[in-house]
Amino acid sequence: MKITILTFGLLILFSFSMCAQEKEPEFETPAHILVFSKTSGFRHESLSSGIKMLFDLSKSQNWVITATEESSAFNTEILSGFDVVVFMNPTGDALNASEQVAFENFMKKGKGMVGIHSAADFEYEWPFYGELIGGYFKTHPPAQTGTVIFENFDHPAMKPFKGMESYTTFDEWYTFRENPRPKVNVLATLDEGSIKKYKNDDWRMGDHPIIWWLEKDGMRSFYTGFGHTHEAFQDEKVKVHIKNAINWAAKRID
Repeated sequence: MKITILTFGLLILFSFSMCAQEKEPEFETPAHILVFSKTSGFRHESLSSGIKMLFDLSKSQNWVITATEESSAFNTEILSGFDVVVFMNPTGDALNASEQVAFENFMKKGKGMVGIHSAADFEYEWPFYGELIGGYFKTHPPAQTGTVIFENFDHPAMKPFKGMESYTTFDEWYTFRENPRPKVNVLATLDEGSIKKYKNDDWRMGDHPIIWWLEKDGMRSFYTGFGHTHEAFQDEKVKVHIKNAINWAAKRID
């Protein structure tokens, strides 16, 4: 593993480039991934596990990963070197107006983004981001075992679940301010009947999408509700789920 530290003024990015290969990666051409995890609200303890998961996968996937919490990474020059931005459990407001414009221009060049878990609890006042992420966080019951029901496998991110009607696991199950279904392509929903611990019913949506994707004007966006716990990023099915979502957003697979 070669570790490169890139400095842009006050910006320090940690780039991990997998050079020595024990075996050939799945993809010959590298994909450059920016992982952004700045938090100004709740900070997930699982952030470290999520970022580690991506670095662990990078060798076999030929990913060159840059992980940062510096919003100054969102400028035209720096973003031009990336294929996908992964929003790894960010919260609150992070990007100023010029940084938002830089990301919008990046996406409009046909790039991709992947939002993980609290990427839906991020940048509520930015309409462009809101359209891509598909739905904004409203609330959640206590973290607990819940069941995700699959309704569509026509996306590479669903490959690890193919042949399964549902998947039961422990996580924190978000509900959203508006149902994203009219705007996105829903892949899975939360079985609200599997949720037993809650103070009231304010979190219920009835139809409760939890995984979805969007492709518009050459831009690719993917959101998954998995990712609150350390264990989520150690779950082999979730790891393949996220891996394939990133490769799809990078337009390596369809």
